[in-house]
Amino acid sequence: MFNQISQQAQNLVSLTTKSAAEKSKTKVIAITSGKGGVGKSTITANMAFVLSQKGYNVAVLDADIGLANMQVLLNVRPAKTFFDYIDGHSSLEEILIPTQYDNLTLCAGKSGYEYTKNTNSLVFSRVVTQIVQLDRYDILLIDTGAGLNEYVQEFLDISDEILAITTTDPSAITDAYALIKMLSKTKKKLLICFNHTKNYTIGDTITNSIKDLSQKNRLNKNFMVKYIGSISSTQNIQKAGRRRLLFVNEFKYDVATIDLENVVDKLLRELEKVKKW
Repeated sequence: MFNQISQQAQNLVSLTTKSAAEKSKTKVIAITSGKGGVGKSTITANMAFVLSQKGYNVAVLDADIGLANMQVLLNVRPAKTFFDYIDGHSSLEEILIPTQYDNLTLCAGKSGYEYTKNTNSLVFSRVVTQIVQLDRYDILLIDTGAGLNEYVQEFLDISDEILAITTTDPSAITDAYALIKMLSKTKKKLLICFNHTKNYTIGDTITNSIKDLSQKNRLNKNFMVKYIGSISSTQNIQKAGRRRLLFVNEFKYDVATIDLENVVDKLLRELEKVKKW
């Protein structure tokens, strides 16, 4: 009985979100990973900056529950966070914080946050819906937590596009495949970007192997796994991070910066297929 009610509630949220999305220009992109430590948040922050420099009005929601670090990457000291709004202590406007970068807004998370037993994922997805309904941003990036828990799944369910960040580490690839298995039941597509790779071809080869495995295991044949690029390993990423700076801004001609700009261009082309601005 509980599962039936829960499913009905999720369907209601899905319908509400779909209606809001149809009326708003905001496109929602969830950036996720099955495994932690693959550089997902670093890529999200730098991707947001690249998009903002292209003239898009961008908001980043730090939805890594309990392990938020986007305020560090964007060098922001927020007085209010996403969870202050959830707990009823702040308004929506109070948690949408301008950054030092033009066209880039942060909705910060909180490290060590513990949600109550009465808090469920529908609360989090409702916040996304409300940000979309503002019709203020061109793009909302959701930096999800690692793993495939119910909170991550809720953010994935309501996103226009999902970008998985992974590495060539076997455990990371295994987790990426688990993500594909889950999404193939309800979604049409997953975009993949490899981080810390030596060249573009490596990611392409691994993605094709994942596709072959999906076919052998008879996953949804209409589900598309699309490789949109890789980010080369470079010490400049760590150098910028230690100084609370974005590597794409500090090292404009670094190979990793060029790689990420190419990934963003491909992502934008995918977004154009979803909904015209």
